[in-house]
Amino acid sequence: MKAMIFAAGLGTRLRPLTDERPKALIEINGVPLLEIAIRRLQAAGVRELIINIHYLGGQIVDFLHHNTFSGLRIAVSDERDLLLDTGGGLKKAAWFFEDGRPFLAYNADVLTTLDLKALYAAHTASGALATLAVQERASSRAFLFDENGRLSGWRNTATGAERLSRPAHPLYPLAFSGIHVIDPRLFGYMPAEEVFSIVEVYLGAAGREPILAYRHDTDLWLDVGKPAQLARAQDLWS
Repeated sequence: MKAMIFAAGLGTRLRPLTDERPKALIEINGVPLLEIAIRRLQAAGVRELIINIHYLGGQIVDFLHHNTFSGLRIAVSDERDLLLDTGGGLKKAAWFFEDGRPFLAYNADVLTTLDLKALYAAHTASGALATLAVQERASSRAFLFDENGRLSGWRNTATGAERLSRPAHPLYPLAFSGIHVIDPRLFGYMPAEEVFSIVEVYLGAAGREPILAYRHDTDLWLDVGKPAQLARAQDLWS
């Protein structure tokens, strides 16, 4: 199994902690977020992994050089010249997924007890274009799914702005957990430009192929890109 970790974020919300180190190397009880993500993916069966880098990316390269993850092939997708956003970052790494098999994508600043093996198995059983880990929780932005869990749109819950990809009623707003399983067919829906969000790709493709929700409401989930959540993570995560 292959995976990608998104580790190119600027970490602006965590300043001054990120003034001199990338967000992915912020530590939770002495362990960098990137290491937690790598070890969780490895435990789920990932054997080949690519990590994108941008801000202070050399530190991530050094970290990977000085830490051994036995049995795991790790590649780096270098975005230090231009930050490509989630969609553009994934597009740049498309060469890594030439085997045509579904792969996991994982935000480095997420901590969760989500069962990654179960997520991957659910995706492969469905034949969907992508499967998104989601929860029913408060969020300023939410994907909208129909009663069968198929992606149908997106909503900014703070402003009320909404974009629909396909007709459906009723719609259920669910917050994205930053972890997904992707079929490489998704690359065919990506635009020509370099910088774009994966959300835009999903919304564009959802009208033509199924993109499904994988709910994990009972799991612990923390976005450690925010100071309050970082403090909570230090208390909860071991």
